[in-house]
Amino acid sequence: MALKIANITVDSANAAELAGFWAQLLERTVDPGGNEHFATVGESTGFTPTLMFVQVPDKTPGKNVVHLDLTADDLPQSHERAVALGAKHIADFDEYGVRWSTFADPEGNLFDIAVEKAAG
Repeated sequence: MALKIANITVDSANAAELAGFWAQLLERTVDPGGNEHFATVGESTGFTPTLMFVQVPDKTPGKNVVHLDLTADDLPQSHERAVALGAKHIADFDEYGVRWSTFADPEGNLFDIAVEKAAG
């Protein structure tokens, strides 16, 4: 039941532009389908963890703009374990074909735990 780092997620004003910067810096390419709202680097080539860029209208004061996305086989069990270790459950989401929960670590840094995508 070990958690895995799936993505490092970066809030951005323009996801495609920021992904382009990181892709060039890392000598990679932006994955197909990237746009100003959402873009990734590394997913299509197996580069891990994937860098994920998400457009946000305003960077929230006090919110970390880079966070870890973890994956788990069993979301409820991982949720319980995170809370037992001192995380605070913030919210649950089901968007873009992915289910995940957002947590804050004991110092308030946000991270997500999602259901691991089935290989296919």
